[in-house]
Amino acid sequence: MTSQLFAICFNATRPSDLARFWSGVLGWEPAGGPDDDVAILPPDSTGFRIRFLPSQEPKTGQNRAHFDLTSASPEGQQQTVARALEFGGKHIDVGQRPEEGHVVLADPDGNEFCVIEAGNKFLADTGFIGALACDGTQEVGYFWSKALQWPLVWDQDQETAIQSPDGGTKITWGGPPVAPKTGPNRLRFELALPADADQEAEVDRLLSLGATRAGTGDGSQVLMLDPDGNEFSVRTHR
Repeated sequence: MTSQLFAICFNATRPSDLARFWSGVLGWEPAGGPDDDVAILPPDSTGFRIRFLPSQEPKTGQNRAHFDLTSASPEGQQQTVARALEFGGKHIDVGQRPEEGHVVLADPDGNEFCVIEAGNKFLADTGFIGALACDGTQEVGYFWSKALQWPLVWDQDQETAIQSPDGGTKITWGGPPVAPKTGPNRLRFELALPADADQEAEVDRLLSLGATRAGTGDGSQVLMLDPDGNEFSVRTHR
């Protein structure tokens, strides 16, 4: 059985504080669970949760992935920006041009994200989190399309994007040039299998698609790298 995208995980210096920020910005509810499992839940069952994992790794350069939040109107975009600033976000400069319509912000832990202007056609069929925009190769886009069994919805000029057959957030990769990786990613995918699934068979399938093993986790998960060297985990959920 193919694993599903269960969560986008943030390595966070203050997981609870970061969960409060993203819960406030997105309007997602906190997940009930043990103190060491800080997460917020999507408004419907088709999306992924966002988990916040404790880490003291310093941030080095821009993240390889960031959220693009959508807007239904110019006023809606302003409201999202204002809400993010109210909860502790800040404006940042990553080289964006004044004529570009999106607003670039960082959360309280320094993770970049964008609030996209209204009328963006590429994100018209998504939710509030329109995209997880990644720095990556065409090869890694093909890998994740096969790994998650999500169809390619964009494949031009080495830029790729995939989307669940159920709709929702797109995952995009911008193609070359891809910045060199400097230390562990702050954002990573967590894949989940049902309790009765064969985890090793799924790991073997991912290896055949181009992943590599990166070690073992807490006993219930296997740590892996995709073809671009990005960390992800495969977990059996009970």
